[in-house]
Amino acid sequence: MIAVRFAVAGLAFAIAGCGVESDVYKELGEPVEGPVEVGVELSPIEVQEGDGLPDELPPGLVWVTNEEDPVFASASAKRGGTFRTYIDGFPLTLRRVGPDSNGSFAGYLRPNHFGPVALHPGTRRAIPALATHWAFGDDGRSIYYRLNPEARWSDGVPVTAGDFVFAVQFMRSAEIVAPWYNEYYTERIRDVKRYDDLTYGVQGANPKPGAEMHATYGFGPVARHFHVLTDDWVAEANWEIEPNTGPYQVGEVRKGKYIVMERKDDWWGDESKYFKHRFNPDRIRVRVIRDPNVAFQHFLKGELDTFGLVLPQYWHDKATGEEFDKGYIRKYWFYSELPESAGMYLNTADPVLGDERVRFGLAHAMNFDRVIATVLRGDYERLPTVQAGFGDYDNLDIQPREFDIDKAGAYFDAAGFDSRGGDGIRVKEGQRLTFKITYGNPLHTERLVVLQEEAKKAGVELSLDLLDGPGSFKKMREKKHQVAWTGWGVGGLAPTFWSFFHSSGANVPQRNNFANFASPRMDALIDAYRASATKNERVELARAIEQVVYDAGIVIPTFRVPYTRAGAWRWIKLPEGLATRTSGSLFSPFASSGGFSGGGLFWIDIEAKRETRDAKERNRPFEPATIVNTDYRVRSGG
Repeated sequence: MIAVRFAVAGLAFAIAGCGVESDVYKELGEPVEGPVEVGVELSPIEVQEGDGLPDELPPGLVWVTNEEDPVFASASAKRGGTFRTYIDGFPLTLRRVGPDSNGSFAGYLRPNHFGPVALHPGTRRAIPALATHWAFGDDGRSIYYRLNPEARWSDGVPVTAGDFVFAVQFMRSAEIVAPWYNEYYTERIRDVKRYDDLTYGVQGANPKPGAEMHATYGFGPVARHFHVLTDDWVAEANWEIEPNTGPYQVGEVRKGKYIVMERKDDWWGDESKYFKHRFNPDRIRVRVIRDPNVAFQHFLKGELDTFGLVLPQYWHDKATGEEFDKGYIRKYWFYSELPESAGMYLNTADPVLGDERVRFGLAHAMNFDRVIATVLRGDYERLPTVQAGFGDYDNLDIQPREFDIDKAGAYFDAAGFDSRGGDGIRVKEGQRLTFKITYGNPLHTERLVVLQEEAKKAGVELSLDLLDGPGSFKKMREKKHQVAWTGWGVGGLAPTFWSFFHSSGANVPQRNNFANFASPRMDALIDAYRASATKNERVELARAIEQVVYDAGIVIPTFRVPYTRAGAWRWIKLPEGLATRTSGSLFSPFASSGGFSGGGLFWIDIEAKRETRDAKERNRPFEPATIVNTDYRVRSGG
């Protein structure tokens, strides 16, 4: 063991987005209680003699850890039971990387693979995960980790430094057919070195502010004893169950029907300070229910334990009736602070959308205010930029293009769509001004119908292209869309841009540049942002990148939501405060939420389940409950 004094300072870092779609977006602004100070360098401490560190390590490293921050799980939590939930489409693979791996089930697989450290959901500082201690190199781009000797893969094999060396080899390999990972681990990770089984170091391509080193270079391991890379690895590994480092392991898989994840009886992290009393269900049963309205009926019957009520039509209209009035199901409304990203990504490879005048006109033809006032009941707000909620990094000078038929018409006229057909739709040399919007959630249809009707006033025809979740995302990743209606699960304390807007991802399948945007100026800004070593410079560059996105009109920002909402049968229990200041979901069974380690807090009360079912059968009511927590409510404009 390393004998050191504990030191805690204001660590903060960005979590690179993994590209998983999300329907929950957070609101921009400062918390009522005031922001947590971030970006502060670690306080220096000295390593004591007899620490057992390898002699080859650079001299003078200052090793630190964090056991000082408060726990955020409830000591009242109970282990046991089966948590029953659903997704809207069966995954196309169980791989975490490679073709088709970026669908909704990635939200179950990826958070269950831990990295060396996590981000505390309240203080936003680094806390131990696979590593117990860490140190920063003098060059500003190197970081060293000391692993927990108890850490194990799900097959019982110890996690070692060699697994981190293999992770880089694996992610760089052509066999995994994952261009994003290939480029990131080649361009951003310069080297990784094993010093002994428990100690390794990573050198990145560029210096970073100390607070952001973990996110940029603190990647997770890959099990070297399991993976054999061949030319057919993608097909061979498609349904393999990979060892992981988290509390659950994929168990039963019934293709097209459901997947069961089993809690590990002897998980290495059970007694760790920040993991204790978390990840409580013994099983997680993920059913495939393609229609959320059908899923809601299963929820009312008690066949699903929770159901998201973020959407206004569910909270205000559907979440009513006997189950709620008699207290069998409770409603929760929790305000939190999370960054957000949501928009209409306009495919510039399309001949019509390649004209920026058409893009500007389309933005002015979208009446989001009417959608918010009607379909969304005033609960949502307009998102000003493509990514927001990152504090200093946000470009507050940008305001979204407003609904304005005259401005839309002027742009369309300039683009040659200066006449209308008999149905009012603009035409140019016989070509109608029509766009197909690809989306993957039928609950968004109502808001899109409003946009569709309002756009006709400007002479624009919108065609709705509804697919299931995995199908819509696959179409977007293959760049076969015109307009992609989507959101991204962004998190951490600084935005990421390379995956979404760098030209290296334009017109390349399986990349997240859905706008197919290629701009030398944008590339230069993104490259400089990735290479920058100071926060002030990174802030300036991030604002400039957002300005380029706005000036090019390649994304029309849509909505933001300052909360998460859900219904849960009364046997599903939460901590007293419900969640953490950075919780994006109340009932996530896994470690992370928007990059912050605040998931896995709920538990199943088996006795309350029996009591509730008996009461329902006897028609005996409980007190109805709608529980609202506004402790971390953020407001527009600060």
